[in-house]
Parts: sequence; C-alpha cells; structure tokens
Amino acid sequence: MSAEHRSWTARLREAGVRQMPPERLLPDTQPAYMSSWIYIFGALTIAALVIIIASGSILALKGPAWWHYTGVGHFFNSIHLWAVELFFFFMVIHLWGKFFMAAWRGGRARTWMSGAITFLIAIPCAFTGYLSQQNFDSQWIATQGKDGLNAIGVGAFFNALNFGQMYSYHVLLLPVAVVALVAAHILLVRRRGIVPPLPLPELGLPQQASTKPPTAPTTA
Repeated sequence: MSAEHRSWTARLREAGVRQMPPERLLPDTQPAYMSSWIYIFGALTIAALVIIIASGSILALKGPAWWHYTGVGHFFNSIHLWAVELFFFFMVIHLWGKFFMAAWRGGRARTWMSGAITFLIAIPCAFTGYLSQQNFDSQWIATQGKDGLNAIGVGAFFNALNFGQMYSYHVLLLPVAVVALVAAHILLVRRRGIVPPLPLPELGLPQQASTKPPTAPTTA
C-alpha cells in the first residue's frame, strides 16, 4: 500500500517508532556510569509520586471527615504528607545534582527544562494541598496567603479562601500537569539517554557530545 493510502494510525505508529525505537524505550542495558547514587534520586522521586497519587486518590474518595476522625484516615493522611515531603526532598537533590552535572549537554535541554518546570508546577500543587486540609491549619494558611496572592495580581484567578477551587486544583488540574510532565521527562530521558559525567581534562578524557547514550557494558 502506498504511503498516501495508509491509515493515520499506521502513520502515527511509524512516526512513534522513528522517534522512540523500542531499544531506547525499554533498554536492557545502561551505561556503566549510571551506577552512581546521583541517578537514583530521579527514580526515588517517581516512586514517591506513585505513593502520593495512590494515597491521595483514597483520601479524595473518602473525604475530609474520614481523614480527620478515623484512625485509618489519619494513617493515609500521614502517608500522603510524608510522601510529598520525600517527593520534594528527592526532586531537589535530583535537580541540583543534574544542574551541577550540566544535564542539558548533548541536546538534552528539553529534558532538563521538563524537570525544572515539573518542580515549579509541584509547588502550587503542594500549596493547594495545604489549603485543602479542612482544619485550622489550612484556614490560617489561606487567610495569610490571600493578601500575598492579591498583591501579585492572581487573587482573581487563584482564591485561597475558596475551598472548592483549591480542592479542584489539588486533586485534578495540577496533578495531571505534574504527571504529564514527568511522563514527558521520562520519555525524553529514554530518547536522549542519561547525561554522561563531565569530562576531566587533567586526565585526558574527551567530552561526549553525542545525543545518543554510549555503549552499555553493564546490564540493567
């Protein structure tokens, strides 16, 4: 069948395979320099995000009365809180580590920017979570934060005193954006490969400028 008569699904599939070959999407080997703790913090960030989504989904289904007045609700609320704390802890280490490694080298600028934007989107996501607690803590945060939000001109669109608005931002809009950016980040890492270590001129090591990951002597 000629190219002009192929279905759009066939053309879409072929374009996807060209952009992301299976050996890159699901590789069975990795470069030797991946055996470093600095690379594990990205995976830990994703693991914390999975726990956040799972625990947050349960909290959203059960409602404020459940997470405030039942032992099981307190347990899941605590899991959600500490998963968020670990998420930001791991992500900040990951971002700073990659910043000092110049992770945008070799055509990886989009990979770096997607991670940085994810961090920026996660901040209001966590803030709206504090505002959605439905306790005196969330009320105090909302009343103290509204003046600052009004001062920068976003109070008309981001009303910290409106629980329904904050709750919808927290459980739907912002999490979807974070998950989409994380998925894009992972695909970009698969496409470009992880960034190699910075060269050491005093040891005579050349800088790798290729956008493709080098040959992988170690198995995943």
